[in-house]
Amino acid sequence: MKKLKVIAAMSGGVDSAVAAARAVDAGYEVVGVHLALSSNPKKYRSGARGCCTIEDSHDARRAADVIGIPFYIWDMAEEFHKGVVENFLSEYQSGRTPNPCLRCNEKIKFEAVLDRAKALGFDGVVTGHYAITKDSPNGKTLHRAADIDKDQSYVLAVLRTDQIAGAIFPLGDTVKTDTRKEAKERGLFVANKPDSHDICFVPSGDNAGWLRERLGSETGDIVDQSGKKLGEHKGAYTYTIGQRRGLALTVPDPTGEPRYVLKIEPKSNTVVVGSHDALAVSTISATPPTWCGPIPEVNKNLRGFAQVRAHGEALACDYKFDGTNLIAYLDEPVFGLATGQALVIYDNDRVVGSGTICETI
Repeated sequence: MKKLKVIAAMSGGVDSAVAAARAVDAGYEVVGVHLALSSNPKKYRSGARGCCTIEDSHDARRAADVIGIPFYIWDMAEEFHKGVVENFLSEYQSGRTPNPCLRCNEKIKFEAVLDRAKALGFDGVVTGHYAITKDSPNGKTLHRAADIDKDQSYVLAVLRTDQIAGAIFPLGDTVKTDTRKEAKERGLFVANKPDSHDICFVPSGDNAGWLRERLGSETGDIVDQSGKKLGEHKGAYTYTIGQRRGLALTVPDPTGEPRYVLKIEPKSNTVVVGSHDALAVSTISATPPTWCGPIPEVNKNLRGFAQVRAHGEALACDYKFDGTNLIAYLDEPVFGLATGQALVIYDNDRVVGSGTICETI
């Protein structure tokens, strides 16, 4: 039987290192690859806060040496900038709040890497994501990981069925503490390396400041729902739906209640604020839908769960595909939901599909 050849995407962290080692144990012919996402890595994160630094590339190489697999660095800087960074900027300019980790999985870790891997004769891509794929009569489907606290199926729900077919997630049945324990037993020095977090291409961790440097500081009005001016802002794109702190309002609410960002209007350069109750959302529309398995019948009402944040709870809902949008009708409202985020629908633990939120009601 032919030995399958796979690329192991190695970020320099513990998860991808153990995933690569398990792929070798499973009998795959494995080649480790680290993705260089910046032509000047020093302008991205340093130390343990990111996943695309010079230190991370060195850590990935050392892990590959311990595992005993060939190792290469692939330059993905141009693809990353166009597919992730520019998308991040344009979404904020349009008054939406993007999730760059979803875009990175969609455009880089699977679309670009898998395409290149297939062109080079490889059969698939191994990553350290916490998710599970299962075989079904209609092909592989995507499911939640065993470790719910580490489950990453939400940020993988942008994958098409052909991409899921080429994805291998060796850690899906494992809890994170066991991953670290295994790394230590294998002699992988990254066993205790902290997880990456925040946005890897914002060096300071100050998203608002980073956006202001690139998009300018055009002042505008902060208004209530009636249009009454309550203060001024220094860039509408630096605010997000549900934000309460940092509004610097000059007109206090007569009831003494805090105000929250309800809407960002780029055309008029205004930020609309109001009460917490005004943040309640019961219906969510998302487009374009990406299906991680069978496509639902158009306009057929189905029962499932909606997830609207990477580490948010699953919300019971009815949902349907209207032929254009994926629509969820929540049993209970959710608060502070921004357009630009992802709506992911689950059938129990199976990912049905996802879409970018375009409207909330």
